[in-house]
Amino acid sequence: MQQHTLAAEIFQTGVGLHSGVTTHVTIKSAAPGSGRYFVRVDLPESPIIPAQVAAVNHTVLSTQLGKNEIHIRTVEHILAALAGCGVDNARIEIDGPEVPLLDGSALVWAESIGKVGLLAQSSPSKETIVINEPIWVKHEDAFVCAMPAPETRFTYGIDFDLPAIGNQWYSWTMPTSEDYSDKSFVTEIAPARTFGLLDQIEYLQKSGLIKGGNLENALVCGPEGWLNPPLRFPNEPVRHKILDLVGDLSLLGKFPQAHFLAYKASHQLHVQLAQKILDL
Repeated sequence: MQQHTLAAEIFQTGVGLHSGVTTHVTIKSAAPGSGRYFVRVDLPESPIIPAQVAAVNHTVLSTQLGKNEIHIRTVEHILAALAGCGVDNARIEIDGPEVPLLDGSALVWAESIGKVGLLAQSSPSKETIVINEPIWVKHEDAFVCAMPAPETRFTYGIDFDLPAIGNQWYSWTMPTSEDYSDKSFVTEIAPARTFGLLDQIEYLQKSGLIKGGNLENALVCGPEGWLNPPLRFPNEPVRHKILDLVGDLSLLGKFPQAHFLAYKASHQLHVQLAQKILDL
């Protein structure tokens, strides 16, 4: 199994969900074995921030990598797109502190990757970690675990009091790295947009968050239903949670062979599970 990088560069510009700052992103090909990493081209000496579990320093409502002022926030969607589309090595240049939210999903990233295509690299793919015993982390009734399985699969459950969301479950199997014809990530996971609850918006804004959020880049749900329908899927919220989980677990570099099962989990729990896997 070979590694892959992008066959050409990708450019996107947009506003960050939490910072409200407009940034420009260029995703470039990268050398075999270099992995996926960010480069803050707006800072002196263009520091590199690796997309690795060890680089995580914040997990409240998004995943942030780096240290002090050298950080990059809301990395989960772009990383999910790269990993879900089979890009092992990528240099992600960005001129600000947060990845653009775009339409709230990973679809723009995934479609851009599909347009430029992949370039096979001579370096062999890293050996896949096989989970032989269940591993889990939990907080109250929320949990995420990795169980032995013959394939890499993601299953997620959410439960909200709002009737428009309610209890949802969805499961998706990641295609093998050799199956380039399988575009299920692009069609089933990447289009799912981030969502928020109407009664939490004022609190989050007063807390200095979601400065860049609006009805064009995030679904908002209230007691009477969705403020900005239509949904792309009847269960779009839980599919988005799988998108987040894929992005967070991509920080392992290569997805283990396991069935990842999550319920009401968070970026924090996702990353805690990834750390446990690294400690095996």
